[in-house]
Amino acid sequence: MVDTLKRTAYKAFGFRVTSELPLPELPADEMKSDKLEISIEQADLTRLWEKKSKPNRHFVIEQDLCMFKVPNLAIFLIEEGSKITFSPLDNAREDQLRLYILGTCMGAVLVQRKILPLHGSAIAINGKAYAIVGDSGAGKSTLASVFLKKGYPLLSDDVIPVTLSEEDIPIVTPAYPQQKLWVESLNEFGMESHHYKPIIDRENKFAIPVLDQFASKRLPLAGVFELVKTNEDGTVIHPIENLHKLHTLFNHTYRNFMIGRSGLMDWHFNTSAKILSQIDLYQLRRPVSHFTAHELTDLILSTLKIEEKMYD
Repeated sequence: MVDTLKRTAYKAFGFRVTSELPLPELPADEMKSDKLEISIEQADLTRLWEKKSKPNRHFVIEQDLCMFKVPNLAIFLIEEGSKITFSPLDNAREDQLRLYILGTCMGAVLVQRKILPLHGSAIAINGKAYAIVGDSGAGKSTLASVFLKKGYPLLSDDVIPVTLSEEDIPIVTPAYPQQKLWVESLNEFGMESHHYKPIIDRENKFAIPVLDQFASKRLPLAGVFELVKTNEDGTVIHPIENLHKLHTLFNHTYRNFMIGRSGLMDWHFNTSAKILSQIDLYQLRRPVSHFTAHELTDLILSTLKIEEKMYD
């Protein structure tokens, strides 16, 4: 049962958000109707989905419109980078709805606003932002968590919003103060899982609030580290060069299948080229045989020639 009688204002991804669905993951904000930038509302999307969708396709993507259906959960509609509508199916649970609203829906909002969303975690090091990108399960959040334990704040986990300043400097905007960690990572860090809520449908992955370790200011993006799992013995870092940079940035753009179908391939190419002219890009290879997050953190800090800040 979804209760949407009360609207609440929040802050997320640099925007003021008003939602009919409670979003406890987000910091609350003042309700000022003249400054609301993204609205989240419930409505019946059944007829619109029947009109626009095609058999065996879960997404409809047009310019400034993204619509998708999650079987046994809901239909979602994202329009013009400012409105998310959700249409719950029978027995939909709020935590399931929130997972898609704060993930795929917000990713579509950013794309429609021409804000490049990278898939990964971003941390703040000495006044600059560094992104850790990689495929699902590569260990991005776990590596970011080690940085947090050393005293480096988190800017984002899962979706990293990157914009260009008037001088074409890439800027990362803080998303919201939460991490998602697998139970194996909690065990490595000596954190007891019963203190945290599991991410729905992923009972071995947990939501970790990090309000006290969250960066509140936008920071220039200085580097991107692509985390890759290998069967090799040790950890290795090397720069990514030439056209491989563009491929890497596109490969780790969040829900990148939306880009071409939204008519934004030229925008993505031009934005990526400007970002890459300002930052360093590295590939970080780690073995799957054992836990290496602490070693990888030292390797990144050594590459950046930054001494460790503090230990917990």
